[in-house]
Amino acid sequence: MIRAKLFTGFLLALLVIGCENPFAPGTYEDEEGGGGVLSDLSTSDGVFINLKYAYTFKDTSIYSALIKDDFIFTFRDYDLGADVTWGREEELRTTSGLFSNSERLDLVWNNIVLSSGDSTKINIVRSFNLTITFNPSDIVRINGRVNLTLEKDANTKKWQISRWIDESNL
Repeated sequence: MIRAKLFTGFLLALLVIGCENPFAPGTYEDEEGGGGVLSDLSTSDGVFINLKYAYTFKDTSIYSALIKDDFIFTFRDYDLGADVTWGREEELRTTSGLFSNSERLDLVWNNIVLSSGDSTKINIVRSFNLTITFNPSDIVRINGRVNLTLEKDANTKKWQISRWIDESNL
């Protein structure tokens, strides 16, 4: 009887050890080269991997880590006929609203149109497709380019976005 209990306990322990934690975040496999959950941001490509992750999983903590304190966002308001600019706090508030009000976000990074800079500051223009599903009957597709300035923090050696110019069809 005791042997049966020990054997059952041993099998149960092996089973539990072999199971994944159901509360742990899933891994994210990316056809663009991001294999694990997140990039360490030691390369500029890591910013794009983490942006896609943040949008896919609607993760504001990951998104906010990508945005520098002196961040500037600019887009063209065609109704006003003028460019509109805001800083980090409004960017985080706006993105949080998008994340919480959408059912699904699908971000696809396409070709890099332009890349110039050095080891501390890079300008990258890259095309993208973003599909925002608010509900099954309200789906918005945005195509265009982002014009990003990325800066590498001297202390952490991580890349962050300092400027984002939206060149989309919205």
